[in-house]
Amino acid sequence: MVTSKETRAAIIALHKKGLTGKFIAATKIAPQSTVYRIIKNFKERGSIDAKQAPGRPRKSSKRQDRLLKLFQLRDRATTSTELAQKWQQAGVSASARTVRKTFGGRPGVKEGSKEATSLQQKHQGQTDIQQKLQGLDC
Repeated sequence: MVTSKETRAAIIALHKKGLTGKFIAATKIAPQSTVYRIIKNFKERGSIDAKQAPGRPRKSSKRQDRLLKLFQLRDRATTSTELAQKWQQAGVSASARTVRKTFGGRPGVKEGSKEATSLQQKHQGQTDIQQKLQGLDC
C-alpha cells in the first residue's frame, strides 16, 4: 500500500505521543502492518521519506517518452533507428533498441496490455489457419 507523506507523518506523531501500533491502526489511518512498517522504517532511518526505488535509472523522462510517441504517430512507417535519431536531436541519448523497449516491442501498443494480448491471440489464429491451409495443399 502506498501511503502519503501526511499519513506517515501522522502515524509517527501518534507513535511519538506513546500510542501503540495496534491503537494507531484502530484509528483507521492505515492497516496494522503498514503502521508497524512505517514505525520500523522511521526507527531505522530517522526519516518518514520513502526509500528510493531500486533498479537502473531511467534513460528518459515521461515527457521525453511522450515526445517519442508523438514522433512515431506522425509517421507510423518510421523505423526505430530513425526514431532514435530524432530523439537524439531532441536531447535524449538513446539507441534504437531503447526506442523499441520504450514501446514494448510494438510501437503504439504497451506490452502486456489487453490490446497486445488480443493482437497476439489474433495473430496466433491466423498462423494456425495458414498452417492448416498449407497442410491441405500438400
